[in-house]
Amino acid sequence: MSDTSLTHCSEVLLTARNLCADRGGRRVLEGIDLSIGAGEVVTIIGPNGAGKSTLLKVLLGVEPYSEGQVIRKANLCVGYVPQRMPVDAILPMTVQRMLRLAKEVDETAMLAVLEETGVAHVLHAPLQGLSGGEFQRVLLARAMLRNPQLLVLDEPVQGVDYSGEVALYQLIGALRKRHGCGVLLVSHDLHMVMRDTDRVVCLNRHICCTGTPDHVSGHPEFARLFGDQALQTLALYQHHHHSCTHHMPVDVAIDPQEQA
Repeated sequence: MSDTSLTHCSEVLLTARNLCADRGGRRVLEGIDLSIGAGEVVTIIGPNGAGKSTLLKVLLGVEPYSEGQVIRKANLCVGYVPQRMPVDAILPMTVQRMLRLAKEVDETAMLAVLEETGVAHVLHAPLQGLSGGEFQRVLLARAMLRNPQLLVLDEPVQGVDYSGEVALYQLIGALRKRHGCGVLLVSHDLHMVMRDTDRVVCLNRHICCTGTPDHVSGHPEFARLFGDQALQTLALYQHHHHSCTHHMPVDVAIDPQEQA
């Protein structure tokens, strides 16, 4: 299924065309067409094993693909929040040290992003001592250090309690509005993310359906994958966005520094 329309009148940051990927002799992504614009929030949903994390890594250039194209805006800067980041208890590391590994920045810049993400108080704290919510906010601060044009998040609320999930999604929305960055998000939390999502991409190795939340909520493929209860949850969120036509960029630029 093609997904070449954008919900924001903005430049295209990243495009996938007929993207396919194979792992262990098995096709895990098939014919993916996807575009992400500046300031747009795109949420990828799908069952376990649908290829969501693989798609993110292929789009970021950290994993290979078999067929198709990935086209990025020239010199596109990407901030990435991974699904998991193990912390070694044998080698203690402070938040300050981790942020310095991500990019050479001074303490003022570190404090600024930690303040923006609500965890300035943990600058000198060991990573092992952080709560789940604090750790995810530190990872988000690390991604924002680069002042990214595109923020990519793979299941960003893992290990966070319910109230923390709500606050974290609100923070992601605030960062998008403040910085004007595009957001590409993988999530299982349909009831959380749909309110601020411009476009939903339902993935099960291929794109089953895509569009605004109210459009996807009426699609039979969504009901087949997630069931009637999820469909009713998604249908609660009605969105009305302006649409416009975009031309695909011709410059291809992979940011080699973003390998996290």
